[in-house]
Amino acid sequence: MIDFELSEAIQTQRQMVHAVAEQAMRPIAREYDEREHEKPWDFLNMMWQVSSGHPVSEGAGKKPKQERPERNLAMCVSIEELSWGDAGLYLSIPNTGLGGAAVAAAGTPEQKERFLSRFSGGKPKWAAMAITEPGCGSDSSAIQTTAQRDGDHWVINGTKIFCTSGLMAAEKSEGFVVVWATLDRSAGRAGIKAFVVEAGTPGMYVTKVENKLGIRASDTATLVFEDCRVPLDNILGSPEVPKTSEGFKGVMATFDATRPIVAASAIGVGRAALDLVKDTLKEHGIEIRYGLSPHKLTVLERDVMEMEAQLEAARLLTWRAAWMMDNGLRNNLEASMAKAKAGLVVTQITQKAVEILGPLGYSRQLLLEKWMRDAKINVIFEGTQQINQLIVARRILGYSSKELS
Repeated sequence: MIDFELSEAIQTQRQMVHAVAEQAMRPIAREYDEREHEKPWDFLNMMWQVSSGHPVSEGAGKKPKQERPERNLAMCVSIEELSWGDAGLYLSIPNTGLGGAAVAAAGTPEQKERFLSRFSGGKPKWAAMAITEPGCGSDSSAIQTTAQRDGDHWVINGTKIFCTSGLMAAEKSEGFVVVWATLDRSAGRAGIKAFVVEAGTPGMYVTKVENKLGIRASDTATLVFEDCRVPLDNILGSPEVPKTSEGFKGVMATFDATRPIVAASAIGVGRAALDLVKDTLKEHGIEIRYGLSPHKLTVLERDVMEMEAQLEAARLLTWRAAWMMDNGLRNNLEASMAKAKAGLVVTQITQKAVEILGPLGYSRQLLLEKWMRDAKINVIFEGTQQINQLIVARRILGYSSKELS
């Protein structure tokens, strides 16, 4: 029999995280949306002390704990709750982030220990990943940033934009940035490698911090690399340029782990909006009548039920992708399905929620308009909506990137 119930351990963790979201995040959500470039240090220090980093870092570089076979599923459940509290604040929490996920996916055991063990204590730390460039967005194979070997160092030159937590990882903590660069532009994807650049490395500069529509508590930075020298062993995986793009695919596997996480965050925002709509309707004596035939329902009731159904569909896809990771199964297709579905659903739900509540939903009296702004990023980062749908199509139809682009 198929069982969709969460384990008792995950349910307990969910309740604890929800309490943090409700009591520590919701009260300051509006404040740090308006004070975009200021950090809620009391909250960040509390989260660091509680977790010593984000759940993504748990077990990184170590053998999986047999007593925690549901680590990725538990992570997705917790992130939904944190994003129910506030997505921007969740993204600002000190953690290994995308940078740590890249190290876990493509690094050697020695690299995992060297770069990830720091997240177990000390002062708050962040890690980030720098991929996007001014002339390179969804097509990661078009990266222009270069890495050239010079003795026992790599010399990196180029510009990266829209780097989540770039400021905190590059300058404001003892973290690191994983930078995608090419060893040989003529080799295409095969020449692309990932390099770990430690915070404060000479030649790495934060030149801009973005002013954004949503997730404003999280910094998004532009990083410039000018003759930035990193040790030879800071390249993730083999330094050789292969004849195929297998190395590139290895680094891209990062997204198989992180896309379900982003999907879970989107679901949290969507659930926050849906909860508010239902609570507001109830306060005004409007009950949703379940169990009736569709033709007997009001338009409002059908809208709410459709929002609930779509949110649950996105959640189940996300849990499936996480469960597959926990069980050592390839989840490239499922991760992109979850991300694409959740991004679409949260955008639709938050917009519909604002529409249902009318002027009240559109006003700043409620957090609903903020959630609508926060939602939009979920069809942009971690692979745009179109890219994830393209990946799904390729996997289902059995086409390569050259055959279907």
